[in-house]
Amino acid sequence: MFAVIRTGGKQYKVSKNDILEIEKLDVKEGAKIDLDVLMVSDGTTADLSNKGAKVSAKVIKQKKDDKVVVFKKRRRHNYRRKQGHRQNLTVIEITDIAA
Repeated sequence: MFAVIRTGGKQYKVSKNDILEIEKLDVKEGAKIDLDVLMVSDGTTADLSNKGAKVSAKVIKQKKDDKVVVFKKRRRHNYRRKQGHRQNLTVIEITDIAA
């Protein structure tokens, strides 16, 4: 059984016991959360109505992703800009999928 969920503007295909890194959620470590369900499937049929469907997850930790370096340059104009970015992430584990 799997489900398609939406969080942080992205969609993820998840099964039970999957571990995901998603965009930061403002919850504490160890908290239980419910996620928006788009579709649930048992492998043969897909249920798009989502009436009563629920995906539960447990927050494992909050962390930062690897650094992404943004470098801008315009040749022959002595223009160089270097900037780094680290995205905040929430690591979750899918505990249950209820159809």
